[in-house]
Amino acid sequence: MKTKHVLESADIKAIAAGAEAEALKHKWAVTIAIVDDGGHLLSLQRLDGAAPISSHIAPAKAHTAALGQRESKIYEDVINGGRISFLSAPDIQGMLEGGVPIMKDGQCLGAVGVSGVKSNEDAQIAKAGIAAIGL
Repeated sequence: MKTKHVLESADIKAIAAGAEAEALKHKWAVTIAIVDDGGHLLSLQRLDGAAPISSHIAPAKAHTAALGQRESKIYEDVINGGRISFLSAPDIQGMLEGGVPIMKDGQCLGAVGVSGVKSNEDAQIAKAGIAAIGL
């Protein structure tokens, strides 16, 4: 048997705070979602001014990043590269940049998904949240 790292409540709060701080620093109105390694929602925060649809897109991006154990941008790139049949992949909905897996020692602990600004800025916010726990 292997030992498995898991996100704890303190980690989730730190990730959320780090991501929120990055968004507020740039005055970006976004929704921030954090999921576990199975894509189950652990935290959702819609900042003031964020569009209602972002509360659906952010968790979808996080879910995709967690299950795929890679950034959601990879799927967007595959589709934009012409492999549109990938749109039929089961259980993958957030195939847009902005979902970033939380990795430790080669294991996926979960993911952060952000929606509300440009996709690369969404990813920037997600990465800032993950950096808040030293990963």
